Amino acid sequence: MSTPNFEEVAKQFVEFYYNQFDSDRKGLTSLYREQSMLTFESSSVLGATPITEKLSSLPFEKVKHQVSTLDSQPTVEGGIIILITGQLLVDEEQRP
Repeated sequence: MSTPNFEEVAKQFVEFYYNQFDSDRKGLTSLYREQSMLTFESSSVLGATPITEKLSSLPFEKVKHQVSTLDSQPTVEGGIIILITGQLLVDEEQRP
């Protein structure tokens, strides 16, 4: 059995993350660490719990993610850096 390459792992992670985001944002806590940082619309938060609280407090119910690009690269320590660009459609929006 072959080991999946970093690009496939990144694609699977992004799919899992967005599905979790759409169904239960509080379930994202385990994907962050205490040194993780999130910046959303120029507001930054540090740590797993504050990040999850921020994501859970966003003022929309339904989200559709339109991924334009997904770039990934491996790190020296065995991790993967993922950069995604795209648009969010919230609460039945047809255009971002």
